[in-house]
Amino acid sequence: MTSKDAIHRVSYTIKVMKELFEKINALSHKYRDYTAQNLSKLVQIKSTSMYEKEVQLELKRQMEEAGFDEVRIDGLGNVIGRIGHGSRMLAIDGHMDTVDVGNAANWTFDPFSGEIKDGYVHGRGTVDQKGGPAAAITSGRILKELGFDRDLTILVVGSVMEEDCDGLCWKYLVEEEGIRPDFAISTEPTNLNIYRGHRGRMEILVRFNGISCHGSAPERGKNAIYAAARAALEVEKLNERLPFDEFLGKGSITISEIKSGSPSLCAVADYAQFHLDRRLTWGETKESAVAEIQEIIKNMDASVEVLHYDEIAYTGLKYGMEKYYPTWKIPADHKAVTTGVDAFTGLFGKDPIVDKWTFSTNGVTINGYYGIPIIGFGPGNEVMAHAPNEKVRIDDLEVAAAFYAAYAYLI
Repeated sequence: MTSKDAIHRVSYTIKVMKELFEKINALSHKYRDYTAQNLSKLVQIKSTSMYEKEVQLELKRQMEEAGFDEVRIDGLGNVIGRIGHGSRMLAIDGHMDTVDVGNAANWTFDPFSGEIKDGYVHGRGTVDQKGGPAAAITSGRILKELGFDRDLTILVVGSVMEEDCDGLCWKYLVEEEGIRPDFAISTEPTNLNIYRGHRGRMEILVRFNGISCHGSAPERGKNAIYAAARAALEVEKLNERLPFDEFLGKGSITISEIKSGSPSLCAVADYAQFHLDRRLTWGETKESAVAEIQEIIKNMDASVEVLHYDEIAYTGLKYGMEKYYPTWKIPADHKAVTTGVDAFTGLFGKDPIVDKWTFSTNGVTINGYYGIPIIGFGPGNEVMAHAPNEKVRIDDLEVAAAFYAAYAYLI
């Protein structure tokens, strides 16, 4: 091939891709109201963890209506919609469970209205995180309309139980369903930025044993609360010296709950315990985090336990995992990230912000446990997650739908 031929080929490829991006943007805009209406229907169905059945049936109906090649619900209750049958696989994940409303007095509108007004869809779950799956369904419709023919299978997954145990749904998908994609996108809210990681976390229980006696003579016993209090002060100091990562930031630890017990309120406490919320930065592990607490309690009658999650899904299946959710980050020059940058730039003519989440996502298992390359791109601002008056811009839904479709063509 001559240099002239090479230049011509590059120019032709650029022209074809430009036309493709224009078509994707046009279809995403065409289906703007469709996306908003779909999200509104999902928001109107309350779906806290383990009670997602009705919203999953609606999600399945929407995927079928959009023309997905196959839609099914697995044993845990995840909805899996497939487009294509290529040898490689891209999974687009969004969890369909939400937290509850909290104090209803803090809301200025009905949390389950799904009202479409002033350029927003309103209600619980619009940002965290039904907006992502709604946009992904539209991207599926766009791909079908464009006659998507790449060597790629696309799975749109509406996952369950994430708010209770992030990553559990993907533990089931990988280990029980045998689904192991080559790439994944989390549709958790990113404010339309590309995210490539977040800190890990774990839940730790520390229990202190004492000896009860009558409260009128406490010297006869051993007060477990005092031991817990001394350890609590050391935990506070530990938080200040935890390591820092240039991208993910600092590790952290806090006591989120304290309990104690005694034979009566006139007796010395014979047990106490506290619950630790531990956020792990890069380089920290379950073992290192546990060792730090063991060092604090080494001269006390106390024990450390990493907690375990076991609950029954709406399907009736009992499933669980350890409450250790590993730290993960994808290098900025990894194909999963650069493809996202290229898709965003090609669609919108500007460079995206590449950043990280402050909270935890299903990425803890997708990449943290299984090493599957994943990025985040989702509609809505994460500051609205778990907050009253939650709402998402319809503009964000339109952008996200276009992004997922373009990413599928480029990856």
